[in-house]
Amino acid sequence: MDRANYSVAYELKNMLVNRIADRHFREMSSRYLHGRLIDIGCGIKPYREVLAPLVAAHIGVDHEGSLHDRSNMDLTGTAYSIPAPDGSFDSALCTAVLEHLEEPERAIRECHRVLKQGGMAIYSVPFIWHLHEEPRDFYRYSKYGLKYLFEKCGFEIVELRALSGFWVTFGQMLVYYLYTFNRGPLRWIPIIPALGLLIQGVSFVLDWLHCREEWTWMYMLAARKRESSG
Repeated sequence: MDRANYSVAYELKNMLVNRIADRHFREMSSRYLHGRLIDIGCGIKPYREVLAPLVAAHIGVDHEGSLHDRSNMDLTGTAYSIPAPDGSFDSALCTAVLEHLEEPERAIRECHRVLKQGGMAIYSVPFIWHLHEEPRDFYRYSKYGLKYLFEKCGFEIVELRALSGFWVTFGQMLVYYLYTFNRGPLRWIPIIPALGLLIQGVSFVLDWLHCREEWTWMYMLAARKRESSG
């Protein structure tokens, strides 16, 4: 599958979860992000336009081997080693990265280091999700695990949101499964993309009617660097 077709397929099969995540991110970023922002594992900086009115500077850091367009990188480093002095940033952003790091606690401590006292960080992490970007896919996080990790590293959890209930998670997993058949001659027949959109629509309505957050596919959290942290 060429890059253009892959991009269209990706957008179609992730339409529901992307819209949900974007809505929550817009709400939380407008509340918590400001000043100089470090975007850890910035990739293509997908939230550049959303953040532009909110922050004074959007500094992206990613590693040398990143598969994304390097023109979006302002700093070359890793989540474990950000090339910036202590207390350099007012805010931090790290979306869908923590599950790909062998040592998440070390990465959270590095974020803590580069934030000013009272600085805010927004993270998104999966709870129920399929293997992806293998073999660099190491962890899934419950809300209790997140609270433990961030508080251990000197943060205070200000807000922790489950982004869906059972039906959105189940529907999205079903859509991904169906797309495994969208290959070869079948990829030219729009049955699977159309069925995927239908499943996502039904899942959204069912989740709205009865949302059980213990089945969420992802959490999004806002954490503050404590004023006095050991």
